[in-house]
Amino acid sequence: MKKTMLSLAAVLFCTSALAQSGAPMVGDRPLVQVKPKGMKTAAAAPAKPQSMAVKLQACLEIDDGTKERLNCYDAVIPPAAKPKATKAKAVADCKFTKEEDERLACFNGFVENMPKLPKS
Repeated sequence: MKKTMLSLAAVLFCTSALAQSGAPMVGDRPLVQVKPKGMKTAAAAPAKPQSMAVKLQACLEIDDGTKERLNCYDAVIPPAAKPKATKAKAVADCKFTKEEDERLACFNGFVENMPKLPKS
């Protein structure tokens, strides 16, 4: 009987010591763990940059014929004024088209004909 009481008291004492919450202390200050500067966490790792083609294809998910889709294209390839815009030979040439509807049609024509790329 004495052994079981002694065992029970030991178990209760150990669990109460383990149940104390709080950081380990050094004197009256909490123990601080410092990470080396070279260590990077997975959350702090920068995202892999997407290619221009993937960004342009993401614009296709926005409703066609809307200002939002044109804004999406313009964010990838900013428009640039050119006095005499010629017919676009590549998707990057669409930025020279002044009229918004024509610029949207230009981007759509190239981007819709691109082979589908993985989104990363």
